[in-house]
Amino acid sequence: MATASGVSGGLRKKKHFLGMPAPLGYVPGLGRGATGFTTRSDIGPARDANDPVDDRHAPPGKRTVGDQMKKSQEDEEEDLNDSNYDEFNGYAGSLFSSGPYEKDDEEADAIYCMVDKRLDERRKDRREQREREEIEKYRMERPKIQQQFSDLKRKLAEVSEDEWLSIPEVGDARNKRQRNPRHDKLTPVPDSFLSKHMQNASDQHNSVDPRQLLLPGGGLNTPYPGSMTPSGLMTPGAGELDMRKIGQARNTLMDMRLSQVSDSVSGQTVVDPKGYLTDLNSMIPTYGGDINDIKKARLLLKSVRETNPHHPPAWIASARLEEVTGKVQVARNIIMKATEMCPKSEDVWLEAARLQPGDSAKAVVANAVRHLPQSVRTWIRAADLETDLKAKKRVLRKALEQVPNSVRLWKAAVELEEPDDARILLSRAVECCPTSVELWLALARLESYENARKVLNKARENIPTDRHIWITAAKLEEANGNTAMVEKIVDRAITSLRANGVEINREHWIQDAEECDKAGSVTTCQAVIRAVIGIGVEEEDRKHTWMEDADSCVSHGACECARAIYAFALQVFPSKKSVWLRAAYFEKNHGTRESLEALLQRAVAHCPKAEVLWLMGAKSKWMAGDVPAARSILALAFQANPNSEEIWLAAVKLESENNEDERARRLLAKARSSAPTARVFMKSVKLEWVLGEIPRAKELSEEALRHYEDFPKLWMMKGQIEEQLQLNDKARDAYSQGLKKCPHSVALWLLLSRLEEHVGQLTRARAILEKARLKNPQNPELWLESVRLEYRAGLKNIASTLMAKAMQECPSSGILWAEAIFLEARPQRKTKSVDALKKCEHDPHVLLAVAKLFWSERKISKAREWFHRTVKIDPDLGDAWAVFYKFELQHGSKEQQEDVRKRCENAEPRHGELWCAVSKDILHWRKKTGEILAQVASSIKNTF
Repeated sequence: MATASGVSGGLRKKKHFLGMPAPLGYVPGLGRGATGFTTRSDIGPARDANDPVDDRHAPPGKRTVGDQMKKSQEDEEEDLNDSNYDEFNGYAGSLFSSGPYEKDDEEADAIYCMVDKRLDERRKDRREQREREEIEKYRMERPKIQQQFSDLKRKLAEVSEDEWLSIPEVGDARNKRQRNPRHDKLTPVPDSFLSKHMQNASDQHNSVDPRQLLLPGGGLNTPYPGSMTPSGLMTPGAGELDMRKIGQARNTLMDMRLSQVSDSVSGQTVVDPKGYLTDLNSMIPTYGGDINDIKKARLLLKSVRETNPHHPPAWIASARLEEVTGKVQVARNIIMKATEMCPKSEDVWLEAARLQPGDSAKAVVANAVRHLPQSVRTWIRAADLETDLKAKKRVLRKALEQVPNSVRLWKAAVELEEPDDARILLSRAVECCPTSVELWLALARLESYENARKVLNKARENIPTDRHIWITAAKLEEANGNTAMVEKIVDRAITSLRANGVEINREHWIQDAEECDKAGSVTTCQAVIRAVIGIGVEEEDRKHTWMEDADSCVSHGACECARAIYAFALQVFPSKKSVWLRAAYFEKNHGTRESLEALLQRAVAHCPKAEVLWLMGAKSKWMAGDVPAARSILALAFQANPNSEEIWLAAVKLESENNEDERARRLLAKARSSAPTARVFMKSVKLEWVLGEIPRAKELSEEALRHYEDFPKLWMMKGQIEEQLQLNDKARDAYSQGLKKCPHSVALWLLLSRLEEHVGQLTRARAILEKARLKNPQNPELWLESVRLEYRAGLKNIASTLMAKAMQECPSSGILWAEAIFLEARPQRKTKSVDALKKCEHDPHVLLAVAKLFWSERKISKAREWFHRTVKIDPDLGDAWAVFYKFELQHGSKEQQEDVRKRCENAEPRHGELWCAVSKDILHWRKKTGEILAQVASSIKNTF
């Protein structure tokens, strides 16, 4: 029994998971390889009612016929309200809303969303690009009003202030009937009506009730004198206006005003009838602020004064408020009251002296110095009020008795004295103010050499921390010819100041050196530069820092300081070619020819391999007319640089420019044998060509092309020689062969195109330029030539189209923008120039075009300003100098013309379309820069 009961007890104990619903997604036997599926027995009537419900396969709910009819009615009347919208199911709900939304469905939806998002990202760029294009197209077809008036808005910048102010205010555009309706119109009674009914002067009925005069609508309801009103009262009464008394009062007031301004001696009036109203207006306060603000400020200041009557700023502010509003006398009364309440305030006394006129101000200041005998500003004001020189001196000497240690008073007193008396005063001043550097230096300037040295020594004893005393001592020694002491004094100054704990500020000392340079103390300035130039500069930064210091000194006009900096830098860096070049250019621009040549002699001794230094020395001698010295310098340069192309060509140019043609030929022959280069051959061909030896030039060009067939200038010269001989076919062949070897030479393409245009083959010229643009994309010179070709052919529409394409391909090309400005009609040129300046603000061609635009509009001063700006940005552009010179020839003076010519000769320009057309012509090969300038200017026509 025991065993049976135990077994039965064990059977009664069931596992805790039995009878519980299966978890979601559970498939029985899945671990043994079984697969889940659903049969009819799982959901049909064969299923036991007590079985656990599977949430994954919930049975559809039962619907009655009424429910189905109701559902169909809801489908027909679908609610499209936003509150009925579901992000997942939409407005109508899901088609599969009868089934459950499981995790598998959620995962599938997430994957679909991810795929859709990925596809959307792939199409995003194309979609956004299409949207932008559609928006741009829409804006082009239907521009905004703002865009339609953009060109007119730009012109608003030219409207002057007077034109702005002269624009009439916007008035009421309605007609008169609408502005003034009849029911609001009031018609006053004329004076004739009143005078007609006032015949009896003694009659009591000599007044009019204003309420009876005017009625709405313009009607009159005025009873006769003595008549009864509807209320039974007589006309005179409360609210009446006595017209006779008003007229009498007006006449009396006018008589009083006229009598005030009448002449009391002769009894004749001095009133100007035209200026009478102007005088009356001048009596009105000129303050333009709000009256309420003035009242508030006056009440606040009054409250401050009453609260704290001994507060000086409150009294001063009150007085100035009344002064601003035009009540000067009230301001004087307030400030005089302030002197009683605040007798120890310096500001109050000075304000009172300012407000009082003439002698009253003197009395106020005299009272002030009694209360404040130690006030320097009060004594200075007292001296300023005096008109007599002796009185000024007397006031200042009394002030110095009261305040002997005031530097300001001593300086004011010394300025009024003669040199001898001033020296006596200064000797007393330095005793009373021994720490004033200005007084010591002023005394030293007035003393003799020996006494000045003593004064400066005493000053150093009293003020051992000031550098100006040392610098003044150095300037004193230099002025008296003792230049050997200058260097010692500056060195002692650095040592003494450091011993006294003074930091040596390099920038301050350089500024002092610049002041010495401007004062003419050259030795002192150079000594100061040498003493402080290396202080506080890192070793690796010395060269860069010193070059910046030299440039800064040049910009400040201190050339001797810059020369001293270069000299010190060359001592530290004797083999630096860049430093020698900077110093040489400095001497060329700001020094003399002798200083430049001396510097270059030292430069080539330290840097014999620097060709440019040799060439600068030779050119300096040549420009001075010393040709033998230039030859000797080039000979030394040959020894240092035996195979230098630059030196060979410089020697050839020297000989050819001085009509030594045979010597130049021999030099070129030696150069071709010892240092053959493409440029040497080119110069050889050029020399024979300009001398008229055409066969020899052609022979040399053939020889040169056998060695240097990839040098485009040789092909260009060969073709130009053939063109000069009118052998167009041979010239065409030369250019074509050169383009095969040098397809990227723009100049060759241009020469071939112009040759075809010259012989009348426009179609071939167009084809050549188009081919050139394909070989050399984004080249503005080729686009410009294409535009000009069509313009010369008379096809302006095609030229404009080509210019638009060129601007798209080369949007920042200055030469294209400059040409585009003058392709526009005159009204549109200014707008085009504004766009050009936005794209190419610092391009010289655009600036030159703007200058020519102002010239064409007769704005001479603006045109000259833009010409100056152009040649400053790019002094190598010869076209700018030529147009500028042409402008000055027409509108400038002789001095202005000569200034442009000299600046052009100093700049020596070598580029520019018009400039090169003249300078590279063989007929002008020996012309100087000034002659070429005149030639180019004469060839310019004012077609713009």
